[in-house]
Amino acid sequence: MPQITVDYSGTMENAFDREGFARALHEATVEIAAARPQACTTQFRPSAHTVFGYEDPGARGHAVVHVRIELLAGRDDETKARLSEAVLELLRGHVAEAAFTLHASAEVRDLDPSYRKFDR
Repeated sequence: MPQITVDYSGTMENAFDREGFARALHEATVEIAAARPQACTTQFRPSAHTVFGYEDPGARGHAVVHVRIELLAGRDDETKARLSEAVLELLRGHVAEAAFTLHASAEVRDLDPSYRKFDR
């Protein structure tokens, strides 16, 4: 906890500072949601194909990034909204200007009560 997943268009691979983003996001998650630093984990999942609206996918004029943060229950909606806004601001700083229009989104939700984990 928290479990952070970043789905993003492969077209933004060279424009996205993933390491810097993850580090800054972990700091924001600790500060805003009182997470433990050693508990923050982020997984990046590039997508080979992104289709936006009616655009020809080969045009590669759009890129999409969606960040999902799942936390143990207990944070109020205001805290979750603040963290979502922080994610969007961090994306602005960690995705370089490029030849695509960026569509960024974020959501923060509670992990299901069945969530369990182990470390080895």
